[in-house]
Amino acid sequence: MDTGKHKNALINETSPYLLQHADNPVQWYPWSEEALQRAKEEDKPILLSIGYSACHWCHVMAHESFEDNETAAIMNKHFINIKVDREERPDLDKIYQMAQQLLTQRTGGWPLTMFLAPDDQTPFFGGTYFPRETRYGLPGFKDMILRVAEFYKKERDAINQQNQSMLETLKRISMTPVADSSLSLNEEPIITAIHQLQQHFDPVHGGFGGAPKFPHPTNIECLLHQYTKNHDNKLLKMIGITLDKMANGGVYDQIGGGFYRYSVDDHWEIPHFEKMLYDNGPLLSVYTRTWQITGNEYYKKIAKETADWVIRDMQSSDGGYYSTLDADSEGYEGKFYVWDKGEIQSLLNEKEYTVTEKYFGLDRPPNFEGHYHLHVENGITDDEDVLLQNAKQKLLTVRNKRVWPGRDEKILTSWNGLMIKGMATAAIAFEEDRYFKSAAQSLEFIRKVLWKDGRLLATCKDDKAHLNAYLDDYAFVIDAILTLLNYQWNKDWLEFAITLTDKMLDEYEDEQNGGFYFTSHDHEQLIQRNKPFMDDALPAGNGIAASVLLQLGHLLGEQRYLDAAERTLRVAWDSMTHFPSAHNALLTALEDYLCPARQIILRGDVTSLVEWRRKCREYSNPYTYLYAIPGDETKLPGLLTERKALSSPVAYICEGHVCLEPVTRLDFIAENLNNSRS
Repeated sequence: MDTGKHKNALINETSPYLLQHADNPVQWYPWSEEALQRAKEEDKPILLSIGYSACHWCHVMAHESFEDNETAAIMNKHFINIKVDREERPDLDKIYQMAQQLLTQRTGGWPLTMFLAPDDQTPFFGGTYFPRETRYGLPGFKDMILRVAEFYKKERDAINQQNQSMLETLKRISMTPVADSSLSLNEEPIITAIHQLQQHFDPVHGGFGGAPKFPHPTNIECLLHQYTKNHDNKLLKMIGITLDKMANGGVYDQIGGGFYRYSVDDHWEIPHFEKMLYDNGPLLSVYTRTWQITGNEYYKKIAKETADWVIRDMQSSDGGYYSTLDADSEGYEGKFYVWDKGEIQSLLNEKEYTVTEKYFGLDRPPNFEGHYHLHVENGITDDEDVLLQNAKQKLLTVRNKRVWPGRDEKILTSWNGLMIKGMATAAIAFEEDRYFKSAAQSLEFIRKVLWKDGRLLATCKDDKAHLNAYLDDYAFVIDAILTLLNYQWNKDWLEFAITLTDKMLDEYEDEQNGGFYFTSHDHEQLIQRNKPFMDDALPAGNGIAASVLLQLGHLLGEQRYLDAAERTLRVAWDSMTHFPSAHNALLTALEDYLCPARQIILRGDVTSLVEWRRKCREYSNPYTYLYAIPGDETKLPGLLTERKALSSPVAYICEGHVCLEPVTRLDFIAENLNNSRS
């Protein structure tokens, strides 16, 4: 292994992941015109390595290979080496993950290792993690890259032929039909999706499918949304089992709050220990909304602990939310989070330890490499819970003095959008101003730092914002703003949401065929340009875009927005009907298109609106949009000009294009809301 210090072209990057490799003996470049041009001039294939800072196997491969002088010498001699942070460049990651699956017929992952032709960046070979020496049934990285280099020299014709086929396949995959105006949009994909989720549901441990088991908040959100429409208790049971098992399991941080990335087993006990902002934002929303529907205080507790963790450990002093916490600390996965029984016993008094031992099953054998990773084994009484909370606070205090896992402190626009929405949802449900302030600070950071010259940027670290934004950045931030407006009216925020929506339509919509591209029209030209319809770890940008267009379209009476949402649903129809349960964000938009969500506009003096808001919330489901606009607010956009303030408070209740008579008596609110469809 190398012990000297090197500097390569990553040294001036902002990404913590790229900076982790700036001292490698590998002559890394960021994805840049300089690197691509050099590959062409020297006729060297590109070795593309994609990962992220919290990725355990990325660290392993770096230690084994990229820090090794001998391996680095081979890489530098035969390749132009490019390192990419998949969180900053999801456009590249989406393309080359798909290509890897086409080449290997295996699922992708990180680290992603791809070899690209220098002339057009088409991949001709690839995989994910490769060990330094042959093991795990995988070829050794050094031997493999030597073979790839030799293959590139001797088999150029075969590579060119394969690349042509690859480009045609990628083009075919990215092609979407023209939005069919004759289609009858209906609820069939929603019905089929629910059946598919029921088939994949684990009735014992909750969740969908087996190990490794991911939370899949978009699945749960889809079930929740449907439950508010049809009140099918089978759906609520699926949701309840899943949320209970996750919250009791080791996939939830029992001491500090927040969820880890996924569970390596099918019963949520042992996680992969990285914590991602983009998981916790949607999960915060899901637990909050389920509490609103069921009144189950346990879901409120989990939601508040998650929100508190984000504010405490993941929010910068400038307001933006950080991206991830690493899985590793001191070179070991999970070391920060696991416990020895003796240590716990030494930190607690006798009564506290007795309850803690019972609750977490510390009388059982250790469950993680000779240590305990805490998960709930037994229930306790209310009196015992007081002791447990005291014990957890003591353990948290001690844990915080350990060597922390690395924190990726770049601030991603799209992920902040997801967390703003989660925080705002919690603020609304729990009437918790602290959560609103946290969300508002993040939005103001986006407006101040990531909105430049009339367009969004994707990422920021150390006050350096850069990279052209993606569809998700616009759609998720618009969604977040609309949720914030349901807690507190702010005309400046509404105007910002409208500006972002118009920009999204101008720069990302396929006006001819319908739907939205992931990258803007003036984005760097890559070998594929996608329209993401299916959810992955994040909800599909087209689904969230369609939802916010419907919401804003009905709020403002803006037909342009409604038409764009409909075109999106039509162009995505083939994809939705082929595998409905992979399109939950679009299915939610489809449901809102078929049966528009209720929107309530309140006008009146600020003091009176507090009581009116509370009464409206009491008789509404979590998917009702409620905007309390002070009576002295003027120059409102669009249809809002007609929602006039009167001499006393008034409620305008609408569903799509249908509105009730204005309600001017508080005691009539319940009757009017109960008689409407939502």
